Amino acid sequence: MQDNHDTLSSLAGIITSRKGQDSQSSYVASLFNKGTDKICGKMAEECMETGLAAKIDDKNEIVYEMADLWFHCMVLLAHHDIDHHQVLQELARRFNVSGHVEKANRTQK
Repeated sequence: MQDNHDTLSSLAGIITSRKGQDSQSSYVASLFNKGTDKICGKMAEECMETGLAAKIDDKNEIVYEMADLWFHCMVLLAHHDIDHHQVLQELARRFNVSGHVEKANRTQK
């Protein structure tokens, strides 16, 4: 099994490579072609499915659905030309910062 960071980087590269490809041969290309609304709809669907898996306390299903959710989040990032490292940097920035403080600072911007 490869390093988790390598997995995200590899996935990001594959997703980005699908831009401009034939939407008949690539699911990701079809999402790119349908745009933000479709991608967000898939994210919402996967979020709901993850929540339902959590409600029934099915750990395997939670992992499966969370993988789908993360995948579609990665598609959204690529659609908007955002490198996933920016998200990782933002998470790192929040280390040792109270969630209450971080949220309060965010609303002041």
